[in-house]
Amino acid sequence: MQIHEFQKMMEHLYIKSDRKRGIESTFKWLSDELQELKEALKSEDKTALEKEFADVLAWLASLANIVDVDLEKVTLKKYNYKCPKCQQAPCACKFIKIKSDVSAQNL
Repeated sequence: MQIHEFQKMMEHLYIKSDRKRGIESTFKWLSDELQELKEALKSEDKTALEKEFADVLAWLASLANIVDVDLEKVTLKKYNYKCPKCQQAPCACKFIKIKSDVSAQNL
């Protein structure tokens, strides 16, 4: 399944309720799912992790549908098989430490 196909599936399933919910509430759901993904990353529960990745992708697609953004089109436009910063594949950017000292191991 391509990204566009997944987004269309989500539109078919949820566009009426997504539009009724609106941008802010849909974004809130996406944020909640990201928090649940963060928690799942701390565990060793592969099933929970898979579920949360799926939920994040679903809510991202729903939000994109509400604001009429084709995720596949914009993603390929920005990344196009190379890093948008250094224009290399694979990326040759130097690691930059995030100010809040957040790392995958400190989730």
